[in-house]
Amino acid sequence: MDADEQQTDRQPLADRRLSRLSLPRQGRRSAADWSGERAAIYCRISQANDDDQTGVDRQERICRDTAERLNLTVPNPLVFVDNNRSAWKRNRKRPGWDALLEAVSNGQVRHILAYHPDRLMRQPHDLEQLLQLADQHNITLHGQANRRDLADPDDRFFLRIEVAHACRSSDDTSRRLKDATVDRARDGQPHGGKRRYGYDASGTVINMAEAAIVREVFTRYLDGESPTALARDLNERNERTALGREWNADTVRALLDSHHVAGIRVFRGEEVGRGQWPAIINQGLWQEVRDRRTYRAQAGPSRQNEDHRFYLLRGIVMCKRCGVRMAGSMGTYLCGRSQRADSKFCGRSVSASTLEAFVTDAAVDWLERLDVAGSTEPPALSAVDQAAIEADEEELAELKDMWESGELKTREYRAMRKTVEDRVARIRRKLVVRPTVEVLEGLVGPNASSSWKELKDGKQYERMNAVLRFLFGAVIIDASSTRGRSFDFGRVDIEPNEL
Repeated sequence: MDADEQQTDRQPLADRRLSRLSLPRQGRRSAADWSGERAAIYCRISQANDDDQTGVDRQERICRDTAERLNLTVPNPLVFVDNNRSAWKRNRKRPGWDALLEAVSNGQVRHILAYHPDRLMRQPHDLEQLLQLADQHNITLHGQANRRDLADPDDRFFLRIEVAHACRSSDDTSRRLKDATVDRARDGQPHGGKRRYGYDASGTVINMAEAAIVREVFTRYLDGESPTALARDLNERNERTALGREWNADTVRALLDSHHVAGIRVFRGEEVGRGQWPAIINQGLWQEVRDRRTYRAQAGPSRQNEDHRFYLLRGIVMCKRCGVRMAGSMGTYLCGRSQRADSKFCGRSVSASTLEAFVTDAAVDWLERLDVAGSTEPPALSAVDQAAIEADEEELAELKDMWESGELKTREYRAMRKTVEDRVARIRRKLVVRPTVEVLEGLVGPNASSSWKELKDGKQYERMNAVLRFLFGAVIIDASSTRGRSFDFGRVDIEPNEL
């Protein structure tokens, strides 16, 4: 047989191999195959009042009509909404979008319904993220007027064009808004956005009742009252901020720092002149408060530095009521909400010296009873685990051969490979251990008490804190059940770490 005849015989085999590697769009399913399949709905609107859900409600209604027409099922937990969320701003969080991607990655849905693709994405990187998941789960995207099979190269091409166009449109809108902002600043017009305390929504008409509070806050601050005390008093009088919330020290400071109440126009952090709106505070009083604010800020750290004590339990003491850390200050551990002036204020505290002695006694007792061999060799897997890994590695090699020969499509190969790799990772996690020997070196055994005393005498507080954090996940402080100055040890709950 000559070379030409051999080439002819090989041709059918090559054709068969190529047919196996055909493009995903050749395997597209028809609408009849979708009957009863689960779908997710995504609705988004960029600008909407918190109480105005009209935009997303209408989108959901249209998407449900589409689902009914296609005979798709949409459970309520698979309706994801991002109201008043931009899909164009790169740093803007979209909880609904993140939850949708998680549902897709978990294999909960095969279809996504949206009013229009620009509701889902206005940035190319979001589209690529969705396409990557679609490669593994064969997702179809449905809009009001069309649908896109995310596995089809042509549909992916058109989607990329649509999203790029939407991104360009948002870029143009952003540029026009920035130009308008510059013009408003040049004309002395106020910023847009949220209502400022003391004014109406336009920022140009004074609210007389709130203006009286503004003047009171400025005057009392100059008289020596702290922002925390002012916030607490305003809350007791049932006064609320411009957003209808309780006052706290930060909102009082923000009011004291407000240029708007003094009629000063600020643009990009710099004063650009007088604003075209009436001032509540004259500039002399406003400047005096600014000077006092600067002085107090500079004086504050020197008072805080008077407490030179090292708090051994820093980072692990928790308030049981609030679930936040308790920080050491002036000989006590205080709840992290002790400086708040609103309803979330918590005054829970505990004596630092007594608590530290109690916890370190528990630590030393544990160190005396710990049995650490001292071996630094990594642990070995059992014969069963090792055999399971070898079998999985063989399976991965077989899957790769099947993919390379065209017997598996790319999305099928990736899904099956991920399942096997996750199985291997779970077994290999058994090799990851906490470095007990290194952290507790020289502190374990019958001499733990004397070793700990040496650390204390040597003022090795950082090492002591590291050991305590290693041994204990949290020291939880509950409310005291006793009265007087006696320490209630029953309020302390020590959670050990697994070694």
